[in-house]
Amino acid sequence: MKSKLLTIKKKRSGRDAQGHVSTRHRGGEHKRFLRLIDWRRTKLDVKAKVAAIEYDPNRTADIALLHYEDGSKSYIIATANLKVGDVVVYSENAPIKEGNKLPLKNIPVGTPISCLEFQAGRGAQIIKSAGSSAYIQSIDDTKAIIKLPSGELRVFPSTACATIGQVGNSDHSNQKLVKAGDSRHRGIRPAVRGVAQNPHSHPHGGGEGRSSIGMHPKTPWGKPAMGKKTRKRKKASNKLIIKHRK
Repeated sequence: MKSKLLTIKKKRSGRDAQGHVSTRHRGGEHKRFLRLIDWRRTKLDVKAKVAAIEYDPNRTADIALLHYEDGSKSYIIATANLKVGDVVVYSENAPIKEGNKLPLKNIPVGTPISCLEFQAGRGAQIIKSAGSSAYIQSIDDTKAIIKLPSGELRVFPSTACATIGQVGNSDHSNQKLVKAGDSRHRGIRPAVRGVAQNPHSHPHGGGEGRSSIGMHPKTPWGKPAMGKKTRKRKKASNKLIIKHRK
């Protein structure tokens, strides 16, 4: 039943378990359902037919409803050229075709991929937003070098899996919010500039008349807001990055 793939999204309005605002400028969104996406796609060598390409209000990409041969159903991220009626499969030696899932070691160099995992069996972790894709640069036994959408070159295990094809709905970035209600329906409430607040509420506030920030940009809690590197210098995965995105 398709209804088992839908759950009502509970409105939290940016509050945490204690009821405090943990994410500002959230609330008042339109009622919506959560679509349960099958990130792992563990049905090995079981073919599935694309029954529908659907809109998902919770993400930028479209999703595809799959009907498997064994009678089960699931949602996956739809790639750009995936169409209703196509047959997709997760297999070690699946054809190089849009929507199929394979290990990196069996995908030709230069093929656009999406829904990539960091380690085998983890399920899709990156490259899931509309219009994004990565490219295999080289494969050397147990390692594969991937060029990510940011331009970063990174080493992945060749046993990690990915989906063939670029994520669909690439025109999402051209969509414009033409009225205030478009943001409110999305659950985004108005934001107030720091310089328009009082100094008790924001580091940028206060002063006589209109004034500039007068300091390095800061968050309401006094942390650097722009330009400061936040990646840990001793992060374990640093050794896997061949070329940084900057």
